[in-house]
Amino acid sequence: MKIAIIGAGIAGMTAAHDLEKKGHQVTIFESADHVGGLASGFKQPNWDWSVENFYHHWFQSDSNMLGLIEELGWSNEVIFPRPKTVMFHKGKFYPFDSIPAAILYPGLGWGINKVRFGLVGLYLRLTNNWKPLEQITVDAWMRKYAGDKVYEEMWEPMLVGKFGERYAHEVNMAWMWARLKSRTTRLGTFKGGFQTFCDKFAQNLRDRKVDIQLLTPINLIEPNSENGLNIHTNGQVLSFDQCLVTTSPGLMSKMAPGLPHSYLEGLLNLKSIGAVVLILSIKHQLSEQGYYWFNLPKKAGFPFLALVEHTNFLPPEYFGGEHILYCGDYLETDHENFSLSKEELVQKFIPSLQRINPNFTEEWINQTWLQRTKYAQPVPLLNHSKNIPEIKTPIPGLYFASMSQVYPWDRGTNFAVEIAHQAVKIMEKKD
Repeated sequence: MKIAIIGAGIAGMTAAHDLEKKGHQVTIFESADHVGGLASGFKQPNWDWSVENFYHHWFQSDSNMLGLIEELGWSNEVIFPRPKTVMFHKGKFYPFDSIPAAILYPGLGWGINKVRFGLVGLYLRLTNNWKPLEQITVDAWMRKYAGDKVYEEMWEPMLVGKFGERYAHEVNMAWMWARLKSRTTRLGTFKGGFQTFCDKFAQNLRDRKVDIQLLTPINLIEPNSENGLNIHTNGQVLSFDQCLVTTSPGLMSKMAPGLPHSYLEGLLNLKSIGAVVLILSIKHQLSEQGYYWFNLPKKAGFPFLALVEHTNFLPPEYFGGEHILYCGDYLETDHENFSLSKEELVQKFIPSLQRINPNFTEEWINQTWLQRTKYAQPVPLLNHSKNIPEIKTPIPGLYFASMSQVYPWDRGTNFAVEIAHQAVKIMEKKD
């Protein structure tokens, strides 16, 4: 078949990989000037590695992603450093990336709270029955089984940081189960950075005659008279047998307005949160203790969710000796950080960087970059499984695969690979 894929992110390229292996003629359309989607990055002339626009990792449990890399023959290009993660408590940071560190963390106190924290974590890692958990919020479940102290110290700040006050207490417990079930303390990346992986993957596809058209936004997808689909782009109308869209639900609804009302309504009713990430290149190491990931509670006055010192994960020599910081946050798209300039955000964030290292001054900054996206984190409310759009849409030959459909798993490249595999299997079935 002649198949179009909309979006050259990890899901789109994985689907192209699978479909080409099955003998189909595949064209990928991408509106940006590069491949990679939300996993893409950028590179300065004096850097050997790229830096991700939105910080990304692989976990050792990411079997779909690591399996794809193994299939491509690039497993020797994956590395798993052991970074240090810390939690904030009463003005200080404490390691929280191992069982011994969790036991010593003072924020939970001693005695029964530590026991309840441990038992809840153990139960959620051992159980595979997540369906009942989507019928109760994280807030209610954790208060009942972990207790108010553990929940308010450990989990509530993360929920508020990721989903804002509007949704934090409405997120269902299956989402939390999936995070604890699937993640590991060791974090992996590709030699050269994620953009290096994406570019290498794209070149592999091109070598196999997959056509990747960059700077090619799609205006309309509609059925044609030959039981196929017409795709309108850059003043052209192109015909295909099938089309897989891997963008956000909102973009899908705009590209295919001819979808039945019920399917369109389902797309538009899905909730999601945006992301704002300020990236800084600085002259000196911020965390002299070598901490990599700082979990920052909003209630303690920090204006962003996570501070990530990338060069405490990877050596600064990869980046011309510069030290790389991420100040990252998930926010609703009407938040002021979506309209403030890069310079205004730098001034807003400097006091928090000085809380980490009092010696930090604006003179430390070499350069800054601002990345924003309105579609970064799906919001799973109660009984969310009934809200997931079908991959096979009501329009014959049109399919949709996005991070809003990987539920109960959280968004990430591993699950982008998984849903691409699922979509191709469905596309291969005869209607």
